[in-house]
Amino acid sequence: MTTEAQVIKTQLPNPAPSVPALLAAVHAGLKEIKAKDTVEIDVRGKSSVADYLVIASGTSTRHVKSIGDEVVRFAKQLGVMPLGVEGEREAEWVLVDLGDVIVHVMLPRVREFYALERLWTVGDQPPVTDDEDDVQA
Repeated sequence: MTTEAQVIKTQLPNPAPSVPALLAAVHAGLKEIKAKDTVEIDVRGKSSVADYLVIASGTSTRHVKSIGDEVVRFAKQLGVMPLGVEGEREAEWVLVDLGDVIVHVMLPRVREFYALERLWTVGDQPPVTDDEDDVQA
């Protein structure tokens, strides 16, 4: 017995909103529902999947799910349907894929464990040389 996979049809409005407009909508949604510790990471040149990652925390699984739902609601106001939303069932980590912007909403312990900020910002800071160490001492 086989069943057909459920296909979710997504498309961007024509013309598609600019990345800054999409980021502004994401941040407005996060602020509206009181997401904690929001960080925006520019991954242009590091990943071909997206231009920006936005990472935020929620205080409980219910809050994490609500934050994800609010981000989707604000994106839809721009006419953008998410390419995917993952993790809503367990709601410890909800990912909302908006194409050029991917939003990660996590519980603080999950965020600390996976450390996405550290993963995506390695190499962004210039290395400290021995000369700089001597000056600071």
